[in-house]
Amino acid sequence: MARRHTPAPRPRRTVRAGRASRWVPKALAALAVLALLPAPAAARTASSDPAPPSVPAPRPSGSSQPAPSSSVPEKTRTVSAWLPYWDQENAYRSALAHAAQLRTVSPFWYETRSAGEVAGFPGAGDRTIIDGLRARGVQVVPTVMEQLPPGALAAVMTSPEQRAAHIDTLLTVVRSRAYDGLDIDYESIAPTPEATYPAVRDGFADFVTGLCARLHAVDKQCVVTVSPKTRTTGRIWDYKRLGAAADRLRVMAYNLHDAGGTPGPLSTPQWYDEILTRATAEVPLDKLEMGLPAYGWDWTRGRAGRAGHVTSRQAEALRREVGAAYTLDPESRTPHFTYTKDGEEHDVWYQDARGVAEHLPVLHRYGVRDTVLWALGFEEPALWRTLEES
Repeated sequence: MARRHTPAPRPRRTVRAGRASRWVPKALAALAVLALLPAPAAARTASSDPAPPSVPAPRPSGSSQPAPSSSVPEKTRTVSAWLPYWDQENAYRSALAHAAQLRTVSPFWYETRSAGEVAGFPGAGDRTIIDGLRARGVQVVPTVMEQLPPGALAAVMTSPEQRAAHIDTLLTVVRSRAYDGLDIDYESIAPTPEATYPAVRDGFADFVTGLCARLHAVDKQCVVTVSPKTRTTGRIWDYKRLGAAADRLRVMAYNLHDAGGTPGPLSTPQWYDEILTRATAEVPLDKLEMGLPAYGWDWTRGRAGRAGHVTSRQAEALRREVGAAYTLDPESRTPHFTYTKDGEEHDVWYQDARGVAEHLPVLHRYGVRDTVLWALGFEEPALWRTLEES
């Protein structure tokens, strides 16, 4: 969903105001699909991409030995992050550079097509990345997302037979590489119609409970990514049941204003307060990961259609290029600026290290210390210091 946005034309499917989501462009997705799982044995050999010179020699693929542990104690690692396949090399370099802070990296690698079909995006299952991260003590828990037609995912979730078949398919994915688990990022069920949402909500919770039990039986982690639960959003998620079954529940706390809506901040401290009031009441604190954005949107005033996606790095470079002053919005505590191009006025809202520093105190008030970043390679370098100091 992006979970999760993405590159220009995050990512994310057409989203609705107030709903966090990540959209992967349809054209990109069509070009991206690799061979269906399970991959033939010949395809599961060494990675086709050479490791950067700074990466230590990976362990032999398929080794039964545990990955070498980092010198950083696990309890000090509070950051997880998604790794976008469309900017994989850049994202991987960022992950290696900040491995000491990272608990888990979730490559955005797989897409569910049906109960029995999961496909890989370009670079999916790259053993150089898997082995390189695990050699640094970072867990590799790939994300499985979906972009199914309306009602298709709900039909799978409400059918015991299809749920069971889908769990079997996902177990094939997790066994295909030296993965530490799976991250399930299923968003098309979120706008389920009023008359059917209770059954879909319960079916999804049954699916997660069954999947997590199967993953735990083979010593793999079960991570679930969800949108925020507020007064007006998130009713499809049974946080209590999901939190009881999963090892981690990731809340995509971004896209308060999204590409298809009006200009405004991606998140605010007030919104975080509302999200965490509900989340901490229903999910154990040590299972919660609060999603942080490292991107923004560039809206063109008066023009219909989606806003342009910019990473935090791109937004800051654009601000300097157009000579706009750096300004933190006093209410949302996020940066924004305006500029004119080809006679059209633009509004840019994004999140950066200073904005995140203004939002983290809300997490601390609720006792939430773990975060998940959308996405590696989008962020300013200063963000890592902000997260470390927090």
